[in-house]
Amino acid sequence: MNLSNFDASNLSNIDSEAAQHVTHRSLKVTIIIILGVMITLGNIAVLLVITSSVAGWSRNSRYFLLSLTAADSAFGLLVMPLNLWVSLMKDYTEGPDALCHIVAFCNATVYSTCMYTLATISLERYIAVFYPLKYSSVLTRRRTMLLIAFAWCFPPVLLSPVSFPDGIIQVHFSTASLVCNPAYSTNVGYSLSLTCLIFFPCSIVMTYANLRVWCAAKRQRIKLRQFNCTRRSRPDVASRVLVPVMAAYYSCWTPCMAAMIYNALSGSSVPEWIEFVVVWLPTSNGFLNCIFYFWINRSFRRKFHIVSRRLAVSLCPKLADSLACCSALQGEFALGHLDNNNSVHERSSSVSSTCTLLTLA
Repeated sequence: MNLSNFDASNLSNIDSEAAQHVTHRSLKVTIIIILGVMITLGNIAVLLVITSSVAGWSRNSRYFLLSLTAADSAFGLLVMPLNLWVSLMKDYTEGPDALCHIVAFCNATVYSTCMYTLATISLERYIAVFYPLKYSSVLTRRRTMLLIAFAWCFPPVLLSPVSFPDGIIQVHFSTASLVCNPAYSTNVGYSLSLTCLIFFPCSIVMTYANLRVWCAAKRQRIKLRQFNCTRRSRPDVASRVLVPVMAAYYSCWTPCMAAMIYNALSGSSVPEWIEFVVVWLPTSNGFLNCIFYFWINRSFRRKFHIVSRRLAVSLCPKLADSLACCSALQGEFALGHLDNNNSVHERSSSVSSTCTLLTLA
């Protein structure tokens, strides 16, 4: 074989691989940016509403939901910009350094805080449903703040070894997922302990609490049907809220944890695009939480319309005046529709409303 032809074919293969790598990288960056914008805008809209009172939501519920919104917002405001900045500005021929360790520490902390916050929300819902008369004494404001503080303070303490460049945890930048992460294949004990102390406990709490609430709601619905308390068919609140919440949680977090355990036990990594999907999939839970915890709640949507009109009046009075007539007609129609329905059904998506749903009879 001619040596020049062999070299030319090798160079063409290298060029094609480099071009493919650049294309994949650009596509990944675009996906991350779009996901970050969706998460940020969704949670900003949520913050505008739940910083004020919302009908049907207790004070403790608002505190927990504010904590969840802050944790989800960190995906779009902290995790994604840090990793994109590192992937675009840094030369990775050098190897691990202090910056990559700090970014990996922030990633793991935000991920863990989000899981702990979801677990505390499930615990609050469980107490509200099964101990409604003792709710105020069991879940006081001080205990609520302690649970929220635990969800935010325990992960940084647990994950502090990741932040030390010369520590026991090795960190590398993955060109497949564009993320600074601990090298799970060389940190088997860390990977297993991380899943045992964070993912599995939070999953057990969420599954047990939401399953008990779902079973109680189903029993109550059967009783109402037996006594002809419902004259017309209404959507199953438990299935409409609790089932999507748990399905989204396990769909977003389980692949990431499974890949982590696989990398630790096998010593090899998963294919490039699978790694990218499973690493960034948990961040999409930050956007889905906006839908399942807030946007399906009619009280939240009504309050969002009020807040939006106030912002429109302050920012653009002329536009607000032109839309005032249409908004008034829509408001009258919505109020008339609400008056013709059971008020419990209107607040059914909130955390505290499940208690009302189960204790009416």
